[in-house]
Amino acid sequence: MNPAIKSNQEQATRLFSQLEFDGNQLIHQPGSVLGSTALIAGTTVGAGILALPAVTLPSGVVPSTVLLVLVWLYALVSGLLIAEATVNTMRVTGSPSVGMLAMIENTLGSVGGRIASATYLFLNYALLVAYTTQGGEILVSAIAKVAGIQNAVPAWVGTTVFTLLFGGIMYLGRERFVQKLNSAFVAIVLLSFLGLLLLAARQVKSTQFLFQDWSALGSAVSVMFVALFYHNVVPVVVTQLEGDSRKIRQSIVIGSVIPLIMFLAWNAVILGSVNPEMINNTAGGRTIFDPLQILRTGGAGEWLGVLVSIFSEFAIATSFIGFVYGLLDFFQEISLSLQGERSNRLPLYSMILLPPMSLGALNPSIFFTALDYAGTFSVSVLGGIIPALMTWKQREEQKYSNKINQPFVPGGKVTLTVMIGVALAVIVKQIWSMCT
Repeated sequence: MNPAIKSNQEQATRLFSQLEFDGNQLIHQPGSVLGSTALIAGTTVGAGILALPAVTLPSGVVPSTVLLVLVWLYALVSGLLIAEATVNTMRVTGSPSVGMLAMIENTLGSVGGRIASATYLFLNYALLVAYTTQGGEILVSAIAKVAGIQNAVPAWVGTTVFTLLFGGIMYLGRERFVQKLNSAFVAIVLLSFLGLLLLAARQVKSTQFLFQDWSALGSAVSVMFVALFYHNVVPVVVTQLEGDSRKIRQSIVIGSVIPLIMFLAWNAVILGSVNPEMINNTAGGRTIFDPLQILRTGGAGEWLGVLVSIFSEFAIATSFIGFVYGLLDFFQEISLSLQGERSNRLPLYSMILLPPMSLGALNPSIFFTALDYAGTFSVSVLGGIIPALMTWKQREEQKYSNKINQPFVPGGKVTLTVMIGVALAVIVKQIWSMCT
């Protein structure tokens, strides 16, 4: 083999080494597949799982299982395309790491960067609105139940309390404390999830698996997009694994399969625990019925309701912390580039927390709508159209250079065209439903 070609192939697989000083020595500190897999899985398992039963209930267990696997496959291809684009960008720029928004601007220019930034902001704010409303509702309901309050507490109170409580903890607490608190929340989420599955599995009715309405699947696609979205951390995984394409593929595939298995089990158990009359009443209707609401209020057993509430609240809290930090980094980076220094914390946190809290207080029932819009417009663009366009452009440019391209996804332009087409179809469907 030509030495130059061999050298290029090695660079495409291994771009750099993570080195740390230890005294007078440089020690290699490569990332592990296990750690990167955990990052992908942890990012995916969030509050999006809470909305799944409500949007899959009208279609039934079998149709929603098939769609969930298909959406997972779409998200997997998208994640691998982002990984390929990240490796190519780092190789071209010579940088040991690159953020997703910076990579998009480097590949698609300033226009692409602005579109990505606007989409990123919309995604984060829409999800924060969803989390503050749903988290506030669960929190206030739990407090009212413990305190023995009979009168219904206004929904806007819950949104405000949730935002001020968890936002205040993030603002006042040191970053290390918040990280430890978040780790504790994640542990609670996992334990309550396992307990919930074991307890709810006893109440599963086999007749529920016979109900099928394939025509009702369309409304679930956008929420599934949100639930399976982890693509913002793919560049971090590429950096940790030093551009090693084999390890990157392993981490993304395994890291996304783990949440898929959890989601499939969750979906089957929750839908199998509700009465058939609930499905008959909601099939073909426009009103979203949330089976988790019935379970949280003790409609299927007191202990099951407690576990659902615990799991729901802490899943929302972990997602809330992650997206607040995401916006915090985004605005600090803008402030640093415009002013040459980071802005004060209070204005930043106010800019991050007040808009979703205000919108959530004005419309407390916006949870599913916010997730729907986030999945339709933001995830479809960031996780569908943009990755395909970046990869398309990079592959075209590499045809006229001496660089060896190693595609992470087979299928060439056909695969990229399908990715763009599916995303556009989801967007058009949402716009059509808004107009009718």
